[in-house]
Amino acid sequence: MRALPVLASAVDYAKKRLTARQERSHVNRHAKHLFQLPHGEHRYRVALYFADDMVNAYQLRQWYAPLQQLAQSVPVVVIARQAGTALVLSEECPLPVHLAPTIGDVEALIDSQRIDVVFYVNQNIKNFQMIRFNEPNHVFICHGESEKAYMWSNQLKSYDYVFGAGQAARDRLAKNLRNYDATERTKLVGRPQIDATYLAPYSLNNKLPTVLYAPTWEGDRPSMNYGSVSSHGVQIIESLINDGGFNVIFRPHPRSGVNIKEYGADVSRIREKLAAGNSNSAGRLLFDDTAHWGWQWATADACITDISAVAYDFLATGKPMFVTTPVSSEAVVADSPALEQLPSMDTTQAGHAAELIHQAMDTEDAERNALIERYFGDITPGASMSRFISETLDLLEN
Repeated sequence: MRALPVLASAVDYAKKRLTARQERSHVNRHAKHLFQLPHGEHRYRVALYFADDMVNAYQLRQWYAPLQQLAQSVPVVVIARQAGTALVLSEECPLPVHLAPTIGDVEALIDSQRIDVVFYVNQNIKNFQMIRFNEPNHVFICHGESEKAYMWSNQLKSYDYVFGAGQAARDRLAKNLRNYDATERTKLVGRPQIDATYLAPYSLNNKLPTVLYAPTWEGDRPSMNYGSVSSHGVQIIESLINDGGFNVIFRPHPRSGVNIKEYGADVSRIREKLAAGNSNSAGRLLFDDTAHWGWQWATADACITDISAVAYDFLATGKPMFVTTPVSSEAVVADSPALEQLPSMDTTQAGHAAELIHQAMDTEDAERNALIERYFGDITPGASMSRFISETLDLLEN
C-alpha cells in the first residue's frame, strides 16, 4: 500500500517532464531567438539573472533603464529560467532575453560568452545554480532599498558584492551580518532609477497636488508583515477623497493578497471607493496597476507608504512623505535614521491623512536632506546612474 504514493509521484513527475518538453518545443518553434547567443565582440559581458515567473517581474522592470544605459558600453542580457517568463519578457524588455531552462543551458551560456558580472534582483533558490560559476562577479542589486529584514539576510554572503544605494546600506550590512566585510563588499551606487525619464500614462488635474499611496503586500511571514492596506488603507483613501483637494494614485504591491485573501479583498474595496469617488471629485482618483514603477514618484507631490523600498525611492525626491506604523507586533522594525526621522502614520492618524499631508506640504523639513545624503549619496541629476555604470565597468576588469 505504501508504494502507491510513490507511484503517483512518479507519474506526476513524468507528466511535468512531458509538459516541460512540450513547452520547450513550443518555444523552439515560435521563439528560437530566445536560445540564440552572439559571437565575437558581440558576446554578452553583463547579465541580469531572473529565475522567477512574471508575478515578480516588477523586481527587474525597475532595472530596465539603468541596464539600457549600461548596454551603451557593454553587451547586456537578461537570463530567464522559465519559458513563459522569457516569452513575455522578450515582448516588453528593451534588452536581449535568453532562455536557459536547464543547468546545461546555463553552462552553455557561460562557456560561450564573456560574462564578467551577473546581477540578481531577488533571493530565488535557483540563484545558486548560477552562483556556482567562479568566473563572473556575482552582484546582488535587489529591487529597491528598504529597512525590511530581507535587506540584511544572511543569503547576501553568497554574492561577491552588494550594490547598495548609500552609506546606510553599508552600515546596515555591517551591523547585521557576521563575518562579512561590508566596506569591501558593498559598492555604493545611489539609486540609478531616479535618473531615468518617466512619462505618466494618465492625465491629472494639474491645479491640485497629487498624493501617492503605495502600500506593500502582507508578506510571506510574520516578520515581514509591513502592509497597511487592511489596517490603514481604507481610512487613508476616505480621508483623501473626502478632502477633495488632491489627485490620488493608489498603487498596491503586485503581490497583495497572495498569502492573505482578506488583504487582497481590502485592495478591491479601496479600488471601488476610488471608482465611486471619481464622479464627484475635482481631482483624478487612480487605481494604478501599470507595469512600470517610476512615473508615480515623479508625478506625486507627497507619498504615504509602508516600510518598503517605496519609502526610499520617494525619499530621494525630497518631497513630503509618511511611513505607516505596522500593526503586527511580529513585524521586524529596524532601528534606522530614516524610520526614526521620517514622519510616521499609525492607525489613529490614518483617518486624518489629508490634514497631515496639507501640513507637511506647508512645512520645510530641514532633516530630509541629511537623510537623503546618508541613504543615497549625491543625487544631483545623473550622479547615481554614473556611479552604477562606473562600478559595473570596474568589475569587468577585476
